[in-house]
Amino acid sequence: MVRAGADIAVIGMSCRFPGVPGLTEFWRLLVNGESTVATFPEHRLSGSTVSSHPDAATLTTGSFLDAIDGFDAAFFGTGGAEAAAMDPTQRLGLELAWEAVEDARIPATALAGREVDVVVSTAPSGYDLLRKLSGSDRDDHYAALGSSGALIANRISSLLDVRGMSFCADSGQSSSLVALALACDRIRSGAVELAIAGGVHLITDPEAGISLANLGALSPDGRCFTFDERANGFVRGEGGAIVVLKRLDLAVADGDHIYAVVRGWGVASGGASSRMPDPSPSGQAAATRTALERAAVDFGDVDYVEAHGTGTRLGDPAELAGLREVFRQTGRTRPLAVGSVKTNVGHLEPAAGIVGFVKTALCVDRGQLVPSLNFRSPNPAVADFARDFEVARVTQPWPGQPGRPRRAGVSAFGMGGTTAHVILEQAPGQPPTPTAARTAGVPWVLSARSPEALRAQAGRLREFVAADPSLSAADVAYSLVATRTTFAHRAVVLGDGREAALTGLDLVAGGQSAARAVRGVVDGPVGPTVFVFPGQGSQWQGMGRQLYAESEVFARAIDDCARAFQPWLDWSLVDVVTGAESAASLDRIDVIQPALFAMMVSLARVWRSLGVVPDAVVGHSQGEIAAAYDCGAISLDDAARIVSVRSQAMAELTGCGGMTAVAASPEWVGDRLARWSGRLSVAAVNGPSSVVISGEGTALDEFAELAGAEGVRVRRVKVDLAGHSHYLEPLRETLLDAIADVTSRESAVRFYSTVTGGPFDTRGLDSAHWYANLRSMVRFGEVVEQLMAVPGTVFVEVSPHPVLQLAMAETADALAASPVLVNTLHRDDAGLLKVYGSLAELHVRGLPVDWSAACGLRPARRIGLPTYPFQRQRYWLTADDAATSPGAPAPADGVRPDSEASALGLVCAEAAAMLSTTKPGLTPAVLTARSAQTFRDLGFDSAMVVGLRNRLAGITGLRLSATVAFTYPTPQALAAHLFALVEPPKPDPPAEPAELDDRADDELYALIDRGYL
Repeated sequence: MVRAGADIAVIGMSCRFPGVPGLTEFWRLLVNGESTVATFPEHRLSGSTVSSHPDAATLTTGSFLDAIDGFDAAFFGTGGAEAAAMDPTQRLGLELAWEAVEDARIPATALAGREVDVVVSTAPSGYDLLRKLSGSDRDDHYAALGSSGALIANRISSLLDVRGMSFCADSGQSSSLVALALACDRIRSGAVELAIAGGVHLITDPEAGISLANLGALSPDGRCFTFDERANGFVRGEGGAIVVLKRLDLAVADGDHIYAVVRGWGVASGGASSRMPDPSPSGQAAATRTALERAAVDFGDVDYVEAHGTGTRLGDPAELAGLREVFRQTGRTRPLAVGSVKTNVGHLEPAAGIVGFVKTALCVDRGQLVPSLNFRSPNPAVADFARDFEVARVTQPWPGQPGRPRRAGVSAFGMGGTTAHVILEQAPGQPPTPTAARTAGVPWVLSARSPEALRAQAGRLREFVAADPSLSAADVAYSLVATRTTFAHRAVVLGDGREAALTGLDLVAGGQSAARAVRGVVDGPVGPTVFVFPGQGSQWQGMGRQLYAESEVFARAIDDCARAFQPWLDWSLVDVVTGAESAASLDRIDVIQPALFAMMVSLARVWRSLGVVPDAVVGHSQGEIAAAYDCGAISLDDAARIVSVRSQAMAELTGCGGMTAVAASPEWVGDRLARWSGRLSVAAVNGPSSVVISGEGTALDEFAELAGAEGVRVRRVKVDLAGHSHYLEPLRETLLDAIADVTSRESAVRFYSTVTGGPFDTRGLDSAHWYANLRSMVRFGEVVEQLMAVPGTVFVEVSPHPVLQLAMAETADALAASPVLVNTLHRDDAGLLKVYGSLAELHVRGLPVDWSAACGLRPARRIGLPTYPFQRQRYWLTADDAATSPGAPAPADGVRPDSEASALGLVCAEAAAMLSTTKPGLTPAVLTARSAQTFRDLGFDSAMVVGLRNRLAGITGLRLSATVAFTYPTPQALAAHLFALVEPPKPDPPAEPAELDDRADDELYALIDRGYL
């Protein structure tokens, strides 16, 4: 067969074995030549009779997980009843699929809606027997969903919301490698670009292995002696592995980490060449040849084969005979290295092939051959073993030839004769990505579905980073953002060095918060977002120095402002912003206002670069000019003209009056200003207890004395003119003439004016408006009240120091509102990390932000990170439940109610029995008195309602539908229905099904309502 189409890259892998939670531990196990084989955990043997079997020691020796009853149902969105009903293989498959996608460095949300195949394999775990013994098969709606092996793939597809082929492959012990081959076929054919393949295997009761023991397949010594003279069978193993496959050219283009490349694959059957279950060397050779032909690779260039290698008396000689047939057909002369992972983790049966595949991919990726255990002397049934084969007994360098890529084959054989073989090749070399050089710290963004998982996530990451000093903080930051799904429980760690970041992780792991370790939970919708631009007062010397050095976005914006102001200023704007020694003085109003404008609009550009875009803008006094520019209503050149003319005109009035901030209500202030009529007036109302007054200096002093006597705090504003008062009226003509030709346009962002106290059409931002902005009272508090009417509104104060945040917080308190309030810089913390801290506050509350710019984006690399820390709880069915379950129906005795009252008595008696463990106070008499209430209101869940149906059907002998207690949802209605089935129906119309008022209480009610049962 001629090789055609694309090669396939292995970009993600996951695995689980006893004491081996993932790839790192698996590789350590392989390199160290260790085994997970032990005895079946005693605590898992409850209810098993295996100990009485003659082969008990053989059956209970193997590679068994310590527990298989745990599951993070909340993470996967399943209720407790459904989780308990799910076969543990489904649960393990979900976990491994998630971990494989994370290992592929793809956020799961990026797969949603895409054509991605899911092909996995499994075998009966024995959980269905527990289901039957527990009696839950009679009452459990979820049994059909929990018991089907096919649904393991469907659940993964649903979890990731992928729309490609989704099915469970079953060819016996070769199933998982056949699944991988089918996935590769689909990718190479062009049907899909991405696929998930693998297999899982679990054993609820080791007694289920009796048939294998009777067949002579299990090793009485409890070891897989693969290729060895002691070969006498295999040991069973639990666990699984899943891989993510992608078209190679796309993987290279996307910069994916590629473990190995799948060059070719073959699937064949032995047909009638051997008697089932005897292996067929010719069938195995056929699959290997097909794989080689599809790969366009000569067998002589294959360095290693991961054999099926069960260590059975017939299996090993037959497998090596098949390989020798390929030797003869291809002319290979050099010995072939062979090994089997079954010597490490046992035989995982349907998942065996994918486990061998993952082992081999790791070896190819890392250029090492790991030992195959329990090999002492070749199987005597294989003549001249050393002529053609060699088994690694210690970890050693890859046995390939210089100048060509490492290559390996992987085999898996089914008991029924289906054989699969895959050819793997070393990934193509990719140019190294330089690590991003940064002058500021980077944020590490974490999230989880629960607070416990968030703490565990932080702990895992801390351990991971601490163990590898070579890790780049920027690479960690970028990978956390680019490769992980974002959940509701969130944390952001900010550090300007490695130790600071580790300290932050410690805080999060301990459930604590700090300025550099921000935690929060998304508990509802957030937004809209409002940018708030304050007026004068937030300025300070060198306010932009640090950010100008750390942020290219900020620096470019400041430079743009400097160019726009150049025609109007005789001093350097950049020098003032950065606090240069030669800078003009910030004591001058004609310096303060241009500098503040430049700071505010440049900070706004930084926010926008981080994904925070306003839905509305509001400006306080001169901040309204910045708001108008930021929302696109006026050009930067026009804004620079307005600010320059305004501030230079005001400079001519310096020394004429002043302003005072008063911590009192507008009503209190207004009442007391009457005595200074014409001398003092209200300049701004910022909040319910935040007012600024303006006027003559002596009058301001007198007012301060009065306020102090009444216990009201006042503070003189550092300005020497009476802003927003009639004292500025002499500037009217000068200002109107100088900016008469300023133009404005309609903005897509809502503009709130503190001149008019509400929404404003930006096409009206003419010279008259800008004079009113200078002269009129600032109605900031009024605007903020309107904006806070929308729950969840986010207010971002865009300034070098917060001056309006307290006033906004007071307004929120007065309104009993809960907006999100953040600032941008602070005079004591004015670097990029401060901006990131505020961004973190928004992120942890649920506002969508773009962390990529903060995390360096390119050239930072996507690196492997610890996978999600599932918070498992026990969900399990036990045989003991049958004797104690209140849902167990009574034996049928054919008792029929002879009246509607007796039917009600029967229903209430059986309902009371069902509720006896959860609500013992609900006796039959109490239930009779409350018989008009719904079963749900009385405390029934869906399984109990079905259990009641079973009890009533068993007692009366009547055929009752599974939904009878949903259709007749009260004891009274159900009793009437039961009696109607005994007696001819009355002429009255049948009761209508009651409307279910709270489906969220139990999703089974929704299933019923949709007609599934």
